[in-house]
Amino acid sequence: MEEIIFPNQIRMFRRLKGRSMQELADNLNVSLSAISKIEKGYRRVDQEQLVRIAEFLDCPLQEIFVNEHNSQPEVVQAWRREQDRRNKINEKSGLKTLGAGLRHIRSDKNLTLIEVAESADMTLSVYHRIEMGQREVSDKEFKNIARSLGISTDELKKQIGSLEGEGVLEEIIQKNDSKYKILSNSRSAISLPSKSNYEHSEIEVFGSQSRDGNIIVDREKPTGNVERPRKLEGKNEAYALNLCTRRLGSLLPTRSVLYVDPSQMVSLGDIAVYYTDKTNAKIISVREDNNGKLYGVRWNPEESIEISDEELRELHKIVMISL
Repeated sequence: MEEIIFPNQIRMFRRLKGRSMQELADNLNVSLSAISKIEKGYRRVDQEQLVRIAEFLDCPLQEIFVNEHNSQPEVVQAWRREQDRRNKINEKSGLKTLGAGLRHIRSDKNLTLIEVAESADMTLSVYHRIEMGQREVSDKEFKNIARSLGISTDELKKQIGSLEGEGVLEEIIQKNDSKYKILSNSRSAISLPSKSNYEHSEIEVFGSQSRDGNIIVDREKPTGNVERPRKLEGKNEAYALNLCTRRLGSLLPTRSVLYVDPSQMVSLGDIAVYYTDKTNAKIISVREDNNGKLYGVRWNPEESIEISDEELRELHKIVMISL
């Protein structure tokens, strides 16, 4: 399951609502220690947990994220200082090289993150942080990881050393760094289109409310037009949807617009448009079960949706949300 780490205002909203850490922990079915790390922005949460947090605290999803417009300057500065400190520690201890080496070897063996994490007796979040070079590894954990990769600890060390010497890991480290900077940016993790990012063209908006929280998409009857974000330049197949369903709860305003790029492949952790026929669509979050098969989830009430391999290729990826 794709997870994110971000600076947040969860603690502030929890206190404003008079909720305890234990209540939030019970709601997410995690430990108090986990809640403390989530509130400090040190522990990753997946999409479903993020939705549950916003619902539990009865606050808009976009207000959870720390950004320069809605957060106290000291909160943003404290986050940046902590990330700089952790990055320096990681660079000195060689964690980035270790993480890149593990990612390369795992990919070469065609193993998924969740397969290695479970075999190594770790949570997906912990193992993902190791591959990102953001977490130290104990001797026991290293032994378990080596076992999950089907090699000895000495062989694992030797392979990582060889890959580093050949310069193979540098590209992976750079990609990890780029991804980490995006995830730890003080702006919201949801892309909010701004006027400066628009080109002078428009894309059509569709969507009217249907039963069961579906959206009716009649491509012959657009409800309006919106300015085209730069990331959708030259993509004539791109379109936008009105958020006219409450299957996401009250987390996003009803005036929100979802920008859709059908040309992009949908993968684990994405939010996508799933068409049950030519005009009926569901907004889903793409998840992975214990067998590595992808499926869809939506909320209020929670619903799991089976997706065949053929249907997976037909999903339309939501690439941006305008609030």
